Amino acid sequence: MVIDGQWQGRWRPSDDDDAAGRFVRKETHYRGAPEPWAPGRYHLYVAWTCPWAHRVLLVRALKGLTDAIPVHVVQPALSDQGWTFGDAGDPRTGGRHLWEVYVAGDPSFSGRATVPFLVDDHTGRPVHNESSELIRLLDALPSDRPRLSPPELLPQLDAVADQLYHRFNNGVYRAGFATTQAAYEEAVNEVFTVLDEMEERLSDGRPWLLGDRLTEADLRLFVTTVRFEAAYHGLFRCNLRHLGAYPKVSAHGRRLLALPGVEDTLDLEATKRGYYSIKRLNPTGLVPAGPLDPFPGG
Repeated sequence: MVIDGQWQGRWRPSDDDDAAGRFVRKETHYRGAPEPWAPGRYHLYVAWTCPWAHRVLLVRALKGLTDAIPVHVVQPALSDQGWTFGDAGDPRTGGRHLWEVYVAGDPSFSGRATVPFLVDDHTGRPVHNESSELIRLLDALPSDRPRLSPPELLPQLDAVADQLYHRFNNGVYRAGFATTQAAYEEAVNEVFTVLDEMEERLSDGRPWLLGDRLTEADLRLFVTTVRFEAAYHGLFRCNLRHLGAYPKVSAHGRRLLALPGVEDTLDLEATKRGYYSIKRLNPTGLVPAGPLDPFPGG
């Protein structure tokens, strides 16, 4: 946690767990826009572990923006001061920790230094760190690729986002970081309810959640399913069923992973190292050998 530009205490998964033992995610801080847009001006900070950062990387890849938006990747393992760059430091600022990049652009910053994080390299100022909005900002940038969140589909996309976020995308975290049995059971049951709903949605043979067209909704589902066997089933105790019990959802993940550029947005081994570095969940720091394939059985 950073207060007035200074690091305070030790990194924790949450600063605000509620009285019932539920994990509570803090609001993100910056809501700017990349204006004026120019290729190379805006830099993106990500972590392989983080699904929120992953969906921004997916939009960057699928919209052909990989050359236009430079990416800086933090180390997989979380330190006592959160995300770190290791001995080499951040190539832009020289900082050893992500929070130092935040403070370099905003000396009075107070909050959690999270990814994804978009920075204006000309001014050094933070631009945006809320992934659900950032994916739409990037999707609207000049590109010859189809829109992933076209205006005419926004009501449907918002409905799917509402269906997925609290119970599934954040639901796995609510299960993993719960501190009471009741909070855990509430969360884990919701995770598998959503998987049931997604399996049913895809059971009519449609390739994507809204039909024949790949959209932002598919990315929102994918960033959690692609991590499910590697982290959420075991470490986060979302173990009522394996993902293989959902053949339509698994096939959806394999289809998306096979799209050009998508595989480059994922480092499964780094993802596992990141999750299994969380001392609250894994005090020994041991990292499991598998799985080698996020969607086995295809």
